[in-house]
Amino acid sequence: MSNPHHDEPFFQPGRNCASVRHAGRFSLLIDGADYFRVLREAITRAERTVFILGWDIDSRMKLTPEGADDGFPEALGDFLHAIASTRRRLRIYILAWDFAMLYAFEREWLPVYKMGWRTNRRIAFQMDGKHPLGASQHQKLVVIDDRVAFVGGLDLTRSRWDTTAHAPDEPLRRDANGAAYQPFHDVHTMFDGDAAREIGVLARERWARACGKRLAIRAHRAALQQDPWPPSRRVDIEDVDIAISLTEPAYLGREPVQQIRTQYLDAIARARRSIYIENQYFTSGAIGAALAASLARDDGPDLAIVVPRNQSGWLQEVTMGVLRARLHALLKNADTHGRYRLLCPSVPKLGDHIVNVHSKLMIVDDELLIVGSANLNNRSMVLDSECNISIDAGADARIRRSIATMRDTLLAEHLGCERADIVRESQARNGMNAAIEALLRDRDAHRTLVPLDPRVSTELDQLIPPEALIDPETPIAADELVDQFVPVQKARPLISRFALLGVLALTVVAVAGLWHWTPLADYVNLTSLTHATRRIDALPLAPLWIVLCYVVAAVVAVPITLLIATTGLVFGAWWGVAYAFAGTTIAAAISYSLGNWLGRDAVRKLAGARVNRLSERVAKRGIVAVVVLRLLPVAPFAIVNLVAGASHIRMRDFMLGTMLGMGPGIVLTVAFAHQLVASLHRPTVGSFAVLIGIGAVLIGVSMLLQRFLGRTDRHDPHEGAPSDADKPRASDEAKRADELRRQGTMPRDASSKNEPQDEVSS
Repeated sequence: MSNPHHDEPFFQPGRNCASVRHAGRFSLLIDGADYFRVLREAITRAERTVFILGWDIDSRMKLTPEGADDGFPEALGDFLHAIASTRRRLRIYILAWDFAMLYAFEREWLPVYKMGWRTNRRIAFQMDGKHPLGASQHQKLVVIDDRVAFVGGLDLTRSRWDTTAHAPDEPLRRDANGAAYQPFHDVHTMFDGDAAREIGVLARERWARACGKRLAIRAHRAALQQDPWPPSRRVDIEDVDIAISLTEPAYLGREPVQQIRTQYLDAIARARRSIYIENQYFTSGAIGAALAASLARDDGPDLAIVVPRNQSGWLQEVTMGVLRARLHALLKNADTHGRYRLLCPSVPKLGDHIVNVHSKLMIVDDELLIVGSANLNNRSMVLDSECNISIDAGADARIRRSIATMRDTLLAEHLGCERADIVRESQARNGMNAAIEALLRDRDAHRTLVPLDPRVSTELDQLIPPEALIDPETPIAADELVDQFVPVQKARPLISRFALLGVLALTVVAVAGLWHWTPLADYVNLTSLTHATRRIDALPLAPLWIVLCYVVAAVVAVPITLLIATTGLVFGAWWGVAYAFAGTTIAAAISYSLGNWLGRDAVRKLAGARVNRLSERVAKRGIVAVVVLRLLPVAPFAIVNLVAGASHIRMRDFMLGTMLGMGPGIVLTVAFAHQLVASLHRPTVGSFAVLIGIGAVLIGVSMLLQRFLGRTDRHDPHEGAPSDADKPRASDEAKRADELRRQGTMPRDASSKNEPQDEVSS
């Protein structure tokens, strides 16, 4: 058996990590109540910079619903503005993923335009859409003054706060609307020193990529008055090296980074006694194969994986749930020595609710701790932007004891016992899984862990393809959708059609250039569209003119979400829905007809890198294919229409699928846009009644879609769902970012003048 500590260092920068940096202090923060409390305390001590990067952020969430005695407001947005208002030299930068329209159902609507994020010039809010088609900004980190950093799995958004008790009747576990949500378990980390400074460099790189402007502020070089480390939080480990690992997809000249996957595989291969995992998703083929090989070894480790009992929502259950069941079956077959356990937390009196395990954590042999944003699914290994941190104790008994304490603390929380019980049983039974089994209790009377044996019916297993769109194994070539979605025999290589294609392409390029280098962007935006539509509304035959303008804008690729939101802002809920639905439907029909006329090869050239792949099985299902395309915005509206027109999908199926797929999003978008204005200017009982009515319609539509899709293919995005296509960017930005990382700093940009940029993009 090889040496478990290895002669060479486990961390290899450039291979299984980006860098290894020293920290004087490190703490593992377990559950939202722990993390959010110390984060709030640290932000109140900030002096120069606060960077917040996340998959989602909600200005309405409360970091400390139990109350805080710092004198600042409760809601996150108000809290940050109050902090910025009292500190003249403090700058706060907030970067959130530019999410797909599908996630409007569960996010704060149009956060960029909410007044709360834009009333203080020392706060800058930026939506990050600078990633490949289908990818997301999934890193969840905060860094304060480049001196204390927080990295883990918790976003500053709704339905994340909970205590370690995960009590079924916790009165404080409510979202900004007062609705209760189910128990939520997650872990985060806090550390300082050079490791925190490195996270500051990473945050600046992400900001520069997202908005194209570098920041000159270097907080760690300033003479700060106080230590930003929260005094109320104990230190778990002192004097420790921390590795920072990333996942970044190839994009605009940047090479792909898959350090997290490599580190997971290295960690599994190194394990000798135990592997303890907590993760929201468990579907990665590469990780599953490595764990199966570990289980097959005669001298392999115990493997305990804690996951949520089921996936959130019926769509995820029949997609990610199916993939998890397949991976579970693989490990069961490989487990010839009885060392594998798949477990889920159980809390009495929860009923149909679950403890939503959202963690991304692995602990190996009391020696290696990995925590971060990366799920154990394929997209977190390859496609999304992720950040993990890890600690290797090696032969340092002090750090090994601390890592063992963290694992035992987590197990004690799930099993409803004391940490001392875990230690006692582990020593007496000489194994992690034996200790867990000795402490399992009656789930109806006690909090405990429950063995999980997910299975999938033969029919559903056959329905969900092996290479699911929802969890791609690798980045997918852009034109593979056309290869599978559009039949070869549909091609029509006529000179006239390519001439039209060239005119369309040049028009798009010209408009993009005008938008970028002229004041066009000042006139073509949400505000200008609102004014223009109001002028049209005053004309004779106004509805026809409005629909006509809507159709023209949609066909020439004005973002469909912007058009829908504008109709809601201008015409209100009912007329807004009517105009948006009519305009979207007619525009889809026209674009479809254009794609049908152009043919396969022409559409391939026009779509280029702005289309993604669908499995052949989905492509053959007509209406369902279009519904999936509308629910999963894998390409811009106009491009999807062109591709569908060049395919074998019938016009009838395309139009019906468009109506089913776009309907819920149109209603929701218009309702939120209208309600935003109504709530700000004239809050009335009627405005809330409209919302209730729209909610009832949404429930009905959702039930119909569930029934319909339940008999066919199901596709549901998870954390990191596809987003709209991104605008091209020069590759020199990537080279500059790489150079900044090598230097470990950001060069001064005289144009920034130490001020955050007020302009943000959606």
